Amino acid sequence: MSIANSPAAKGRYAALHRRSREDPEGFWGEAAEGIDWIRRWDKVLDAANPPFYRWFAGGVLNTCYNCLDRHVERGRGDRTALIYDSAMTGRTERFTYAGLRDRVARFAGALRANGVAKGDRVVIYMPMVPEAAIAMLACARIGAVHSVVFGGFAAPELATRLDDAKPKLVVSASCGLEPGRVIAYKPLLDHAIELASAKPARCIILQRPQAEASMTVGRDVDWEAAVAAASPAECVPVAATDPLYVLYTSGTTGQPKGIVRDNGGHAVALKWSMSNIYGVEPDEVFWAASDVGWVVGHSYIVYGPLLHGCTSVMYEGKPVGTPDAGAFWRVIAQHGVSTFFTAPTAFRAIKRDDPDGRLIRDYDLRNFRALFLAGERSDPPTLEWAEAHLKVPVIDHWWQTETGWPVASDCLGIEFLPVKHGSPTKAVPGWDVQVLNLEGKPAKPGEIGAIVCKLPLPPGTLPTLWNADARYVEAYLRT
Repeated sequence: MSIANSPAAKGRYAALHRRSREDPEGFWGEAAEGIDWIRRWDKVLDAANPPFYRWFAGGVLNTCYNCLDRHVERGRGDRTALIYDSAMTGRTERFTYAGLRDRVARFAGALRANGVAKGDRVVIYMPMVPEAAIAMLACARIGAVHSVVFGGFAAPELATRLDDAKPKLVVSASCGLEPGRVIAYKPLLDHAIELASAKPARCIILQRPQAEASMTVGRDVDWEAAVAAASPAECVPVAATDPLYVLYTSGTTGQPKGIVRDNGGHAVALKWSMSNIYGVEPDEVFWAASDVGWVVGHSYIVYGPLLHGCTSVMYEGKPVGTPDAGAFWRVIAQHGVSTFFTAPTAFRAIKRDDPDGRLIRDYDLRNFRALFLAGERSDPPTLEWAEAHLKVPVIDHWWQTETGWPVASDCLGIEFLPVKHGSPTKAVPGWDVQVLNLEGKPAKPGEIGAIVCKLPLPPGTLPTLWNADARYVEAYLRT
């Protein structure tokens, strides 16, 4: 999809945003046609128990089926679903939709053989390897609830998440890789289990060649052995309102907040966002340079691109130092990336190491169409540097773990609005965003206020916190 900046696109954003506010059920019911349902919903929006709004109540689906199986069944099994590019090892691996489905089904069978059933929690503590995505999708396949913990977290942070999620099983790896060093994961996992009150019955461990992990007899299972002994698992039907995952964000009390993401609204919102916000078509290559431990990795390395039928890039490396500040341009050129999403911090590092952008000229970026930045504020000098050297639209957009997908963005698939440096443009359709003063009244232009989003939040956002409805109200809704 080309960027929607033709005269025909003029006014499309305003019309769509207005419709999403005036008729949210019609708007999102139409968007939900992009997902395959086992049973259609009774209500697009169930508002019977505010502030706990639920989307697509009564609907039944499977997220893994929508990410993988349906593409295979429609003759697209030989298309590339995932490209794993490890700058740390020099290894690249491509997975077709059919191949990835088979790997996921087999690992889902391994989870099931080790006692995991629908509704059970599985903690995933992994580096940036394809097995992390396979484990996430395998959980979704059998209706288990995954909770990915960022591989950079130490044992105490992992232990608090084990205690809150109470997983039946943990999936981990022997090590992660950083420039110049190998980080052993297994001792961290073992220590976290010692610290935690909720101890998993099983751990499945991926042995990487850079470091071999010692195994605890009776608890730990080798990934390859578990897969070899397993039968492939079929997709399990789940309610649209059933949780797909819990992702922990830092809590002000020291106790992390478990952001819940449901199956139905999440699939609908992410599928819609790929074409409308990011302007990509199925079969195009989309790359989010993040980590599966963060919400960006969940939404736009694993689920969003695969729901849409794109090719997603999973990169194990850094923006600089693996080997130089041209690492990102090498990946974009080598894999034909059309749309790229990363954090402003990465570009500040690239600009520092290559201020004149000379390394950009070493690569053929003819397929590259747009850069999206999020994660912290995009300072105008960095954004201007990227625009000048890349000569593509550079979009600063805003969202967070709680929302699951963008709140404010230039929506390239709807209408390309003029970029205003320092601003994430306007609210995405589906969102009613206002700035209110201390009295709760709309702030005047130029007046500082609080950015607030009107309830009900759109599909794909947090319906509550894990086992903490009261804390959800206290943390987000009381003021």
